[in-house]
Amino acid sequence: MHIKMLLVDFVTLFAVALVVSAIVTLLWNLIVHGASTIDWETSFRFAIIFGIILTWTEARRNKEK
Repeated sequence: MHIKMLLVDFVTLFAVALVVSAIVTLLWNLIVHGASTIDWETSFRFAIIFGIILTWTEARRNKEK
């Protein structure tokens, strides 16, 4: 797998994970605490972790084929 493809996969997964995590933390804070805040620290942390791990596993899966 080429580096360019890995970067595209990482950026895509990072963006999706960031948006989903931000929405989940927003909804959690609205429902539980009654405040409309987004936990950006956690959202970025999850986005980086999921971006790296899922890109790595996809690259390994494609390498085995």
